[in-house]
Amino acid sequence: MDVTRIGNTPLIAPAETPAAKGSENKSQSFGEVLKDSLKQVNSLQQEADASIQSLATGGEASLHDTMLAIQKAELSFKLMMQVRNKIVEAYQEVIRMQV
Repeated sequence: MDVTRIGNTPLIAPAETPAAKGSENKSQSFGEVLKDSLKQVNSLQQEADASIQSLATGGEASLHDTMLAIQKAELSFKLMMQVRNKIVEAYQEVIRMQV
């Protein structure tokens, strides 16, 4: 692990992400990463739907929590769509390449 010194601050080690730890033991294919991302987006959508249902029926969900769940679901969906658009653009670019 690389450790760097910045100015007069103490030594700072880079944080290890779960993805970095997983890549040491098992590398995931692009398709698996994409499937996992889609599952996470779907999960956020379902959580938002459940929160809306709970709010509408007088359950324990608050308006604040419901709005947060909706915004998280919307933001993750928009990000997923942008990733999809980039994948489609890359695919079209590869198709246009001359061999």
